Amino acid sequence: MLNLWGALLIPALLASAGNSLAAPDRPKENAMPFTLPALPYDKNSLAPHISPETIDYHYGKHHQTYVNNLNKLTEGKPEAGKTLEEIIMSASGGLFNNAAQVWNHTFYWNCMKPKGGAEPTGELAEAIKRDFGTFAKFKEEFTNAATTLFGSGWTWLVLENGKLKITQTSNADLPMKHDQTALMTLDVWEHAYYIDHRNARAKHISAFLDSLVNWDFVSANLAASKAKAGK
Repeated sequence: MLNLWGALLIPALLASAGNSLAAPDRPKENAMPFTLPALPYDKNSLAPHISPETIDYHYGKHHQTYVNNLNKLTEGKPEAGKTLEEIIMSASGGLFNNAAQVWNHTFYWNCMKPKGGAEPTGELAEAIKRDFGTFAKFKEEFTNAATTLFGSGWTWLVLENGKLKITQTSNADLPMKHDQTALMTLDVWEHAYYIDHRNARAKHISAFLDSLVNWDFVSANLAASKAKAGK
């Protein structure tokens, strides 16, 4: 999000601010409307795991609607001059829901890349082994969390008190509201997978882990969080 958003987001830039997706902050005066960020890849490039049709609806309609609603809710109000994160941390109700969903979806798109998946390397791989035992155990726990989340929401890999943890949030809720740093997320709202997999959420989860995860982005988030903490 540059100007919240206007340019292509790349992992290094996004991670440089830790859990902040706005860099730099928007000006407090004459703030421009929040805008939909460009996808970090072509809409066809995640197929066959996520189809262009899903991107058209999920990104082009759902994500865009959250941006539109956020602009309507902040127009002419002090919040129009705030960053997305400032709104998330202070707002409630519809304003929080739309701001948080703009953040969640932008983060989610960056958690994937064409020909992703496989296994992470380096410091992230070592941290997963330390906190989950094995990468296979991590996948098992993440899959279980994503599968068992009731209704709509998100499954996250977060950093909390120096350790990796898998969490679930319902609806628009997100880690920063719980003093956690988001490293990776999977959208398990039905609109994220119903076009491609109908009601088979399990296929959506396995496709994400096996073929889509952008481990470079996740690793950059972990490194940025540690640098911010001075570790």
